[in-house]
Amino acid sequence: MASSDVSKPPQAGNGSGWFNRFLATVEWLGNLLPHPITLFAMLALFIVLLSGLLGFFDYGVADPRPLGAIGRDPDGMIEVISLLNAEGLQRIVTGLVTNFTGFAPLGTVLVALLGVSVAEHSGLLSTAMRALVMNASKRAVTVTVVFAGIISNTASELGYVVLIPLAAMIFHSLGRHPLAGLAAAFAGVSGGYSANLLLGTVDPLLSGITEAASHMLDPSYVVGPEVNWYFMVVSTFAVAFMGAFVTEKIVEPRLGAYDPSEASIDLGEQKMEAPTAQERKALAWAGVSFAVMCAILALTIVPENGILRHPETGAVAGSPFLKGIVAFIFITFAVPGFVYGRVAGTMKNDKDIINAMSKSMGSMGLYITLVFFAAQFVAFFKWTNLGTVLAVKGATLLQTLGLDGPEVFFLFIIMCGIVNLSLGSASAQWAVTAPIFVPMLMLIGFAPEVIQAAYRIGDSVTNVISPMMSYFGLILAIAARYKKDLGMGTLIATMLPYSMVFIVGWTLLFYLWVFVFGLPVGPGAATYYTP
Repeated sequence: MASSDVSKPPQAGNGSGWFNRFLATVEWLGNLLPHPITLFAMLALFIVLLSGLLGFFDYGVADPRPLGAIGRDPDGMIEVISLLNAEGLQRIVTGLVTNFTGFAPLGTVLVALLGVSVAEHSGLLSTAMRALVMNASKRAVTVTVVFAGIISNTASELGYVVLIPLAAMIFHSLGRHPLAGLAAAFAGVSGGYSANLLLGTVDPLLSGITEAASHMLDPSYVVGPEVNWYFMVVSTFAVAFMGAFVTEKIVEPRLGAYDPSEASIDLGEQKMEAPTAQERKALAWAGVSFAVMCAILALTIVPENGILRHPETGAVAGSPFLKGIVAFIFITFAVPGFVYGRVAGTMKNDKDIINAMSKSMGSMGLYITLVFFAAQFVAFFKWTNLGTVLAVKGATLLQTLGLDGPEVFFLFIIMCGIVNLSLGSASAQWAVTAPIFVPMLMLIGFAPEVIQAAYRIGDSVTNVISPMMSYFGLILAIAARYKKDLGMGTLIATMLPYSMVFIVGWTLLFYLWVFVFGLPVGPGAATYYTP
């Protein structure tokens, strides 16, 4: 969404000093970009043209993966595949629809939103929100929002779909700028992606890749899902407080007072009033229904023979429960939402549920349109191998620097953050770079567990400023509800301070934890590797 007048020189915003002028410049430059939908369409076309040029010269890099690895070319090369030929055109034409319908975040967002819409329109989320923050201090609300965003990653996409729009509502209802609430939640959900109190789906995914890479030097080395748990638990609290600091000291002052006339939708009355007796009763019954569903769900996942555990290993990792987490998000919001509505009198029958779902789907038109073009770009990028080549080139550059002390991790984290801007998938990026970095850093004496922990920092901190991040379009659409002329540059400039503070603060925490205090990053995790 382009700014209304990008020809104006950048202003310092609601603040002074060099940093505010810097953010204003970033915002101004970012808003010079075309509409995100147009931008994705242009990028997709650029990928086609670039792949044709590089494919003509058979440009490629050596595949760092070992012989016999899945997907490894027998020739040991990763070459750019051209889409600017007959075969490429055929692939584009036949894949146009499936690129869109198979874009994972699209289905996740829409299915989860169907359930969330019931809880939202019945009043459950509003009442729960008011009960939670009614007597909380300003700082407590901010810290809680960021902290909730971090731990929401245990429930997969819950944070993106539910918490971020809810945080904007909370801040608006408290008389604070809604975009500050959105930014705080986004920082927790995406910027603090790898941190958590509990093991999530990303832990076994990354540890499996790390273990396979370590086998290039030591075939007997074992890397379990829990190897980064200690450090990630501590990181949860550190990122929460860093996020709250940036929100209150940088982002919120810069945004200034909110003008409701800037909204693109009717925000209605969102004044904070204590829940009534009827609302509290409805909230209690919604809580009971939620507890009953959790108990039923526990019977399918807690016992060793639970029907939602992995059918072969019996483990939770890779189980139907984790793979179908979106279905449980849908149910755990829709059922309590309707129970609340029935008791509170805001919902009476199935028509009310359908109307609630329809209203929420009606507000997703911009996001669905954006996803169509974003999905084409992502697919083209994957088909051409450009993302893989870029990741290998960046990794090789760092490898040639010849660093052999703890300082190597500073550059390693920065490199991972830069690569993450173009190769957003944590597993895809690590699958390509781990075979280079894990053996390389093991050779100079560092254990795979520590290498993986450092990677997770770089993979998280730049999520919030990358338009290539799968949910960036959704965040942009939510933000546009509160500021109709919002440009991509505005959102990036708002989130940039979080990335800057996170990468500095989180990296320093890593360095102090591992190399100053000598603490393990997880249960049984070593810091140094000895052949």
